[in-house]
Amino acid sequence: MPVTSAEPAGPAYAVLAGRIRARIVSGELTPGDRLPNEQELSAEFGVGRSTVREALRSLTSEHLIETTRGVSGGSFVSVPTPAHLSAHLETGVALMAAAERVTVEQLMTTRHLLEVPAAGEAALHRTDEHLEDLRRAEFDPQRASGPETYSANQDFHLVLLRATGNPLLEVITAPLFRVLSTRFGRDHAPDGFWACVADDHAELHDLVAARDADGAVVAMRRHLDHLTGAYRQMDRLSRG
Repeated sequence: MPVTSAEPAGPAYAVLAGRIRARIVSGELTPGDRLPNEQELSAEFGVGRSTVREALRSLTSEHLIETTRGVSGGSFVSVPTPAHLSAHLETGVALMAAAERVTVEQLMTTRHLLEVPAAGEAALHRTDEHLEDLRRAEFDPQRASGPETYSANQDFHLVLLRATGNPLLEVITAPLFRVLSTRFGRDHAPDGFWACVADDHAELHDLVAARDADGAVVAMRRHLDHLTGAYRQMDRLSRG
């Protein structure tokens, strides 16, 4: 079916990529499905093979398809991973923060809405492996500093999200705390900030280990309240 004037405005490759993307998102094409080859796509959509190649490159950059070489090669619909989906969302949130379309308070409010109940779910569904991962993500604020503390802080929250058993929570929430830690002046952390984070994490670990869902919810709410005040101060300092 050729691209006609009724198609959305834009380069022909973008229009074609949009039509293939719609098939993937709708479920018409499912993960692992093989796309028609360049010649077949060219004939079906009435465009040149160079347009097809550009469209496929665009979809590859979005991690929607993967292309392999060889006799059994071709373009296949990718199996989505939380990491890829989260990375795309993080880019969008970071751009909004850079353009001042979203504030520290709005980011932290969203984290409250997602991570507070998630802490209770993590306490109910965690495994021994999750507990071990939480332990590895804890740090001594007297010894750790700089990138080590930032990474450990994010890892701790990621493990809690994974412990819920709901991968969407990681996809949606992880970009928020990554943007907060990189965009809003993490080098301006107030005195005692990392000691407070370490204490909060230790408490959360104990509550999750005890499968105390109610206690974990209360502790996470208190922890995010601590973070909100600190990020608000960091934002002011980063703005000078």
